[in-house]
Amino acid sequence: MEYEFDHIPQKQIYDDMVMAVDTNEEDWCRMHDIVITNGQILEYTGHGLTILDVGFAQARNPLNTTFHYFEIQIIDPGENCYIAIGLTQKDYPKNRHPGWDEGSIAYHADDGKIFIGSGVGEDFGPRCQKGDILGCGISFANYVNSFSDMMLQDRDNCEWSDESSSDYDMKSDDVTSSLKTKSRKRVEVFFTRNGSNLGVRRVEMPESGFYPSVGMLSINEKVRVNLRPLTG
Repeated sequence: MEYEFDHIPQKQIYDDMVMAVDTNEEDWCRMHDIVITNGQILEYTGHGLTILDVGFAQARNPLNTTFHYFEIQIIDPGENCYIAIGLTQKDYPKNRHPGWDEGSIAYHADDGKIFIGSGVGEDFGPRCQKGDILGCGISFANYVNSFSDMMLQDRDNCEWSDESSSDYDMKSDDVTSSLKTKSRKRVEVFFTRNGSNLGVRRVEMPESGFYPSVGMLSINEKVRVNLRPLTG
């Protein structure tokens, strides 16, 4: 019994399979005025007329200890290079640049400023241009060490008494829960440019986690994204 694809050249079948895999659209859960083409190229499709015309792309999964860093390369800076790389909470507004609103932090390529949940940025690095590779990640090792230090400090500061062990265990659990609530939200976010570290900011991480995000705001902007340049 013959099937239709029996007459399709094997090379064409292989190329079609590669193209299907390379689009990697499943890596993205939210895209607004941005399309993905040629594998990992994100292209701005908005009007670029006002600050409400932000193009926004958010990855499907938040950063974690095995997926803690991602990069973009500026393929075309467009008219103004209004390109942002950063991290946002899961329900971040789709028409707001990463960094502008609460639950986000981002580095903006046009002016080299970092924005942390505010429309007012601070000087952080150089302005960027075509070909530059920008990276963003979380130093989870420092986060874990910080939490361990807090646990040890609290243990050393405990006041022992004649209370029953069950009472102490209950209080200990309360302290541990409180510490987790305080420490789990403080993480160190770092940014890179062409392999060099630009700096670190310690920020509060949303309960939903921090999702890799890209923002664009001027005509013809294009970036190539690598969500997993590093593992482990």
